[in-house]
Amino acid sequence: MADIKTVATRVGYGEALVELGKLRDDFIVMDADLAAATQTGKFKAAFPERFYDCGIAEQNMLGIAAGIAATGKKVIVSSFAMFAAGRAFEQIRNSVCYPKLPVIIGATHAGISVGEDGATHQCLEDIALMRSLPNMTIINPADAVEAKKAVFAAIEHNGPAYMRFGRYAVPVIFGDDYDFKIGKANVLREGGDVAIIATGLMVDEALKAYDILKGEGISARVINMATIKPLDTEAVIAAARDTGAIVTAEEHSVIGGLGSAVCETLSEACPVPVLKLGVYDRFGYSGPAGKLLDEFGLRAANIAEKAKAAIALKK
Repeated sequence: MADIKTVATRVGYGEALVELGKLRDDFIVMDADLAAATQTGKFKAAFPERFYDCGIAEQNMLGIAAGIAATGKKVIVSSFAMFAAGRAFEQIRNSVCYPKLPVIIGATHAGISVGEDGATHQCLEDIALMRSLPNMTIINPADAVEAKKAVFAAIEHNGPAYMRFGRYAVPVIFGDDYDFKIGKANVLREGGDVAIIATGLMVDEALKAYDILKGEGISARVINMATIKPLDTEAVIAAARDTGAIVTAEEHSVIGGLGSAVCETLSEACPVPVLKLGVYDRFGYSGPAGKLLDEFGLRAANIAEKAKAAIALKK
């Protein structure tokens, strides 16, 4: 078996910024003293006159970004998810989302897979925070290819966007011909017994869960939900009607994330059993990323068990 290529989504983000910078000059990039880690340093090296380091001052960075965006220029800002979504929440709310300005927030090092940095840096609440804001679009790519495509789509988007990237290298799922569209889900595997709706690094785990379930005679539909807001409600409702049971999988708290968005949709449109897989109302802790994903039950085997439990709940 050939080795599976693994690349962190933050790497795809950094590469996309450079490629985009060669094609257009109507945007700038800002960072909060983390350019090497967030990968915006690649853009800085290529276009130093269009890059601004604001220091460890995320709130100020968002305020500056909003001011520049108000003049008509697009702005991409970066920091770790914990600081971008958490520390600068008020500025995102009042200065970016309220006036609906074209500021893209490239939030890296999200989720439990930040690993050894520990609980203070493992942001498990950012999607919930950003979902609560009017005018905000939320994108959580599954691999580095989708990350690059998503950056190109976000720069064309009219309004604020929150893009969630990871530190942990994950398998490359998509080819260069992959067509990413904001607000559209992708059905990666077809099946009629249960639907697995996954986002971010959990998409690869969902594909592995599909193989586990197939080996047990269970047919699962696997959906990649890269855009969490606006949610592709048509894909969610179709999956519920066709299978009668749903499992959601995310590297985020089960409170307020993808699972909550799916439940909110189906409770009104098509009530079926929905089981959520994520982090269950707890903080993370320091450790190797892979072992933490095992410890927190964010693996294919856990998805497969949830799928069987959801099927058992069908009337």
